[in-house]
Order: sequence, then C-alpha cells, then structure tokens
Amino acid sequence: MRIGILGTGNVGQALAAAWLRAGHDVVLGSRRPRDEELLTGLKELLQAGLRVDDPAGAAAHAEVLVNATPGTASVALLTSIGAPALAGKVLLDVAVGFLEDESLSHQVVSLGEEIQRAFPDTRVVKSLCTIDRAVMVAPESLEGPSTVFLSGEDAEAKRIVGGLLADLGWPADSLLDLGGIATARGQEHFALLFIGIALSTGTFKFNIRFVPPAAGVTEAS
Repeated sequence: MRIGILGTGNVGQALAAAWLRAGHDVVLGSRRPRDEELLTGLKELLQAGLRVDDPAGAAAHAEVLVNATPGTASVALLTSIGAPALAGKVLLDVAVGFLEDESLSHQVVSLGEEIQRAFPDTRVVKSLCTIDRAVMVAPESLEGPSTVFLSGEDAEAKRIVGGLLADLGWPADSLLDLGGIATARGQEHFALLFIGIALSTGTFKFNIRFVPPAAGVTEAS
C-alpha cells in the first residue's frame, strides 16, 4: 500500500522501517523535508526506499495516512493539509497529547475523536497508542501474546489497519476492536498507567493482554 506518515520522530521512523520491510511504499511527511540534518538521520531508511516530502505531499501519496505527530499539534497540522485532501482516506492515529506538566491534553474528548469531528469525511482509526515504538513493530519480542486495540467508525478502515498491523507482526487474535471512535478515550488515557508501569518496572518494552474468563465460568449477574 501507499503509506504516508506524518511525523519524523522515533515512532514515525520505526513504523516506516517496518512497513518498508513489508514491501509498502512509504513517504514520511515533514515540515522540513529538505533539512540536511534530518536527511542524514534518515540515511538508512532512504537507502531502503523511503521518501521524504512535506505533510501535504505525504497525504497526497497515501492510501493510508498515519498521524505520528505530537498529539497537541496533530489537528493543526492536519488542518494545514486541508479536509478535501484527507477526504476518504484511512487515517491511523497513533498519537497521544501531553502537556508540559505531563498531564493529558485531551481530558474529556480523545484526540482520535477530535480528529474525526474536524474531518468527518476521513476514516479515522485509533490504534498502537498503548505501546512503545519497539513493541509496535516487534510484538514477538515480548514473552507471550498481548493485545493491541482499534477504535473507529468505519469497519473497512479497521480491516485495512488490521492488515497493516499484521505486517508489523500482530496476529489476528491479538487485535481487539473496541467499537466506535469514542472508545479511543480509553486507549489514550492508558498512557497514564503505561508511564506508571514503566517507571515501576524500569522498562517501556511491555504490553498488556486481554484475558477472557475461563471456559465454563459463569459471570456474576
């Protein structure tokens, strides 16, 4: 697929590298696409076939657009691209917004919902925001199976995103569809628990797993 990734940080680069290895056509969107320091840092990815363009160029290229920008800047950047350019596209939103005091910037309505409301003709899917970039692209690096979540209104868009997650190594039974885009609130707010676990254990390389009731166990009424 043609994938455009907005954001040139660690998350955007990790996803770009993994999807390039899987054979996808990836363009990284940057506000400074000709910056020599940026291009030097991306040397290996460029040699692997990555291209760098401005955000509008990355969006024009993409069948699936990935928002890997800081969550406090995401809507403004997407607005600069324009709703017509985003209409009909699948937008995988992996961002979480943090303020300077490390609180969440989206306390009531999630960033995923804010994006969907601002761009009603864009097919927004929230996923991958509950894990570190290393686990995003290597779920097999953990001791056992774990869960990645999807939120969104468009079933076909979630199916497409599920295929891209499979290319990152996520088996189908690790994907849990939470429902509509409002359920992105839970995904984003998990960031607070994630940080607590990371500080307690000394590692960001972990995940959680949905464990259903044992067979034959009746739920209490």
